[in-house]
Amino acid sequence: MAPRDNLHRLVDTLPESELERAERVLEALRQVAEPPYRPLEDAPLDNEPETPEERAAVDEARTDVAAGRVISHEEAKRRWGL
Repeated sequence: MAPRDNLHRLVDTLPESELERAERVLEALRQVAEPPYRPLEDAPLDNEPETPEERAAVDEARTDVAAGRVISHEEAKRRWGL
């Protein structure tokens, strides 16, 4: 029996009192199965050469990190109103 068919069979045999709980569990599984970053995993690698501007921006960011000119993730979220 295919997994989907077996799940349907199991749901059909659940007592009425457990259907809401089963729905919550299955919904949670559905959300975990397709995390928001999944499309990024399938995206092709960026194989374009780094531009001088990009290289300078990365160097500047590394200098800022080394000098402690950073903010926490929580502070960034607060500033963006998240």
